[in-house]
Amino acid sequence: MVERISELLLTPEEAAAMDAPGQKDAAVLVPLYVKEDALHAVFTKRREDLRRHAGEISFPGGRQEEPDEDLRFTALREAEEEIGLPTSDVDLIGALPPVGTFVTDYKIHPFVGLIDAGKKWELQPTEVEVVLEFSLRDLVRGHEMKRLIKRGVPFKTPTYTVNGNLIWGATGRIVEDLLERLAPVI
Repeated sequence: MVERISELLLTPEEAAAMDAPGQKDAAVLVPLYVKEDALHAVFTKRREDLRRHAGEISFPGGRQEEPDEDLRFTALREAEEEIGLPTSDVDLIGALPPVGTFVTDYKIHPFVGLIDAGKKWELQPTEVEVVLEFSLRDLVRGHEMKRLIKRGVPFKTPTYTVNGNLIWGATGRIVEDLLERLAPVI
């Protein structure tokens, strides 16, 4: 299954050649693992008391710290900082197209990595409330196009609801692409 997954993804070079809105580069890690013959993805839920993106569900990640920092390193660094996932425990197997954010003007570069199931997470307490792990099958079942209103602006976006947890926005668009690409192995 692992070889098949990487064949369905973009290479980091293919993804880097694609464009998306956003002036500031950021990267996220899309950690995947296999448990009971099903692929699972790892997300973070941000603390409710944060000024930005309070309570939102996202992949571990953040902005590029130096203009020449390799975005793969950015994704891995942020995953280690946010959830205690050691870089050495991640096998980067591909990438997804970059996704722009409309409000914050980020261009997010998603990198997909395989990890072992059953990780013990060490949360960055000032940022992360909880780590969420969902099977890709549950994400598919929880898909719905919804009209949301944020800051008074209505927009239609892919959403994924699993066990009452709503994934939307840039993360929802990343999940949408991930699920479309990996449909043959879900």
